Amino acid sequence: MSLQQAKEIVTAIKNKQFHPVYFLMGEEAYYIDAISDYIENSILSEEEKGFNQMVLYGRDVSIDDIISQAKRYPMMADRQVVIVKEAQDLTRTIENLAGYVENPQPTTILVLCYKYKKLDARKRLAKLIKKHGVLFEGKKLYENQIPNWIKQTLASKGYTITPKAAQMLTEFLGTDLGKINNELKKLRLILPQGAQVSPEVVEENIGISKDFNNFELQNAIGSKDIKKAFAIIQYFGQNPKNNPIVMTVALLYGFFVKLLKYHALSNKGNASKSLGVNPFFIKDYEVAARNYPMKKVSAIISSIREIDMKSKGVGAANMTQSDLLKELLVRIF
Repeated sequence: MSLQQAKEIVTAIKNKQFHPVYFLMGEEAYYIDAISDYIENSILSEEEKGFNQMVLYGRDVSIDDIISQAKRYPMMADRQVVIVKEAQDLTRTIENLAGYVENPQPTTILVLCYKYKKLDARKRLAKLIKKHGVLFEGKKLYENQIPNWIKQTLASKGYTITPKAAQMLTEFLGTDLGKINNELKKLRLILPQGAQVSPEVVEENIGISKDFNNFELQNAIGSKDIKKAFAIIQYFGQNPKNNPIVMTVALLYGFFVKLLKYHALSNKGNASKSLGVNPFFIKDYEVAARNYPMKKVSAIISSIREIDMKSKGVGAANMTQSDLLKELLVRIF
């Protein structure tokens, strides 16, 4: 997992176990920024940074420029740090770095931030970095992995969070770890050390309604609480910018697809792992399975697909978001 590998890299740096090359790549920019920021802020003292720390940008330099900087000797320090941000702008010539990586300057720590892309593992450069340095890939998390990431991130700072609060944050913030981490920082500034993040705390400080959100809509539908479901839809209709239909449809589609899988499981005791759902929420699927037989679930999935098309303007001229969601609820119930 990217989080564990990132922690191992940071721990090694804390213990003065340095590598001559750190190549940080992948779709998840959060880890790349976290590692490069740590290197930038912690390896050299403030006095040493003036002559021995260089930050370059891929769009402004060539591979030859980077190699030239990396081959310099440090001034009045044991080592120098060269950080290349936005190194993905050098994609066409990045393999030319292989010669340097094969014989790197031992007193230089070269860091390349190669966001949203990754090296071809079959080529020479990737193989050499694995041999002589650190090749890190930050992988995007799936949405069902985000609540646990939130829990782990808060736990590392001495805080806890309820499953519902973690789910609310996931639903509202999506899978952008940088955005999520910024909101968690805000909560840590507000709450005392060791406090628990509850739905009430999220509602008061992040601006998410604990009663009128997609997560509560899913629960209302699963438990066949018709009155509550329509009340939530009414709220969404009054606040369409904060509750876009595309998010609601995607969440409900995912819920019913998992419910279909739940029906098909021969061993319900293993449902959490099979569905990729926190064990705390399995009871919601148990309730929904009693309310919606397998055949009904299949029909609901078809209805959700149809509403999704209508929300994109196919066969539903002049229908508001509220009208479409009401139509979907009528079909479900």
